[in-house]
Amino acid sequence: MAGKPVLLITRRLTDAVQARAARDYQVILNEADHVFSREELLARCQDVDAVLPCHSEHFSADVIADLGDRLRIIANHSVGVDHVDLEAAKKAGIVVTNTPDVLSDATAEIAMLCMLGAARRGAEGDAMVRAGKWDFWSPAFMVGRQVTGKRFGVLGMGRVGQAAAERARGFGMEVHYHNRTRLPDPLEKGAVFHDTVEGLLAVSDVLSLHCPATPETTGIINEKTIAMLPDRAILINTARGNLLDEAALVKALQSGKLFAAGLDVFRNEPGGNPDLAALRNVFLLPHIGSATEETRDAMGFRALDNLDAFFSGGQPRDRVA
Repeated sequence: MAGKPVLLITRRLTDAVQARAARDYQVILNEADHVFSREELLARCQDVDAVLPCHSEHFSADVIADLGDRLRIIANHSVGVDHVDLEAAKKAGIVVTNTPDVLSDATAEIAMLCMLGAARRGAEGDAMVRAGKWDFWSPAFMVGRQVTGKRFGVLGMGRVGQAAAERARGFGMEVHYHNRTRLPDPLEKGAVFHDTVEGLLAVSDVLSLHCPATPETTGIINEKTIAMLPDRAILINTARGNLLDEAALVKALQSGKLFAAGLDVFRNEPGGNPDLAALRNVFLLPHIGSATEETRDAMGFRALDNLDAFFSGGQPRDRVA
């Protein structure tokens, strides 16, 4: 045990990941698997060399300022790093890494589940059958919207956006996208590029959000931008909850401006939004975009790869700060 770096793992990870971590590090676990308060997080980080957190732990500038001198690397178990103040980490000399690539397919699958669940009224149908209330059928019963042939709009054509677009093509959908930079032809694969968000919205029968959470994208989908979508469009969000003005979404769903929404992320997590939960035309999931056995193993191993590289004197593959 002596000489191994001390590693704090803030949440319960898969058995395989925790076994590998225990082999190579002096590991401190969060046995209760609860979200640390600010005070708990600071206390746990005082005597460790590294921390492997999830998006549930927030390393704001004021938290980083109080971490002490020992902590040298934050190896995130996530691709998003909006829960870490990267500039503050740089100033403190703390390396920050993430886990890109490995969760794209799993999250894209959830985007498709959200799309189909919203379009075909999946939550309503499931609840009806489970409650024993399915006692009627007619051609007008439980009619939803077909996605085949519709225009699939991708806001943020990174790894997950590209994976979602590939799956949408399998449903015979026409892919449109907006991104900070246009993709090269081999990655674009015939998708229609729009150089403005407004241009994308106007042609998105289904709009799927895949952009990172930044100050610029916070609330990017709001009353004004929802109005730019085609009537009876479907909105999908598997990225981050703060991209979306949820009050505006509720209003659009109640008015019929939007046909439905499929959401895996919310501004309030865990918990969600009771106003959205009260609507029948919303398909809701509890932020499980990357929740497959294969992906959670891969994310944990990727975070450990970054730690291994750092403590062996190398450059972590996924360094973001």
